[in-house]
Amino acid sequence: MSTTMSREERVSTVFQTLEQARNVEAIIGLTTQLDSALEAAHIAQFHGADEETILAALLQDIGRYCPRPDNWEDRVNNPDAYSAVDDYEPGADYLRKFGFPKKTCELIESDMMAKCYLVATHPTLLGKFPETTSIWAVSLSPERMSELEKDPLFQQKVRIKMYKIRTWTNGSTPPHLDAYRDIAVRNMPI
Repeated sequence: MSTTMSREERVSTVFQTLEQARNVEAIIGLTTQLDSALEAAHIAQFHGADEETILAALLQDIGRYCPRPDNWEDRVNNPDAYSAVDDYEPGADYLRKFGFPKKTCELIESDMMAKCYLVATHPTLLGKFPETTSIWAVSLSPERMSELEKDPLFQQKVRIKMYKIRTWTNGSTPPHLDAYRDIAVRNMPI
């Protein structure tokens, strides 16, 4: 974590990174990836999620826009690495560097697991995500699913993905990114 930056500066840096999503068309639903992130955070807030979870809903795709770690190519080329093709681990690592809450980072990092679990338990979602997600989802054994369900943050991890799925059909105008600035600053260490 950069100790030379204030909380406000760290949040501004991360929000500037997220702003890059303004120019990326959403895969499903809203007009941009940024709108989708804002709507997911809004849905989380509407459903009474705690602030760390709201931040996770907002920042779950930050890994698509943040700088990649030096070893990224090695991880992408490793077929045995569960997270080799997703953006969530680098996104969580990026947020950790700026001091975002541990829970927020863990919720983001588990996004691929949540997708796979949801596809495995809700067959109507099959085909809504990339093919690799579907392949991993159908290969989840009952034992592995039971193991995932025992995680103390399991429900929140799945909810984060559900908030994102709801943005595909919600259609409301999301609040501006600045609506979440105070939440982010409050949850950052000094």
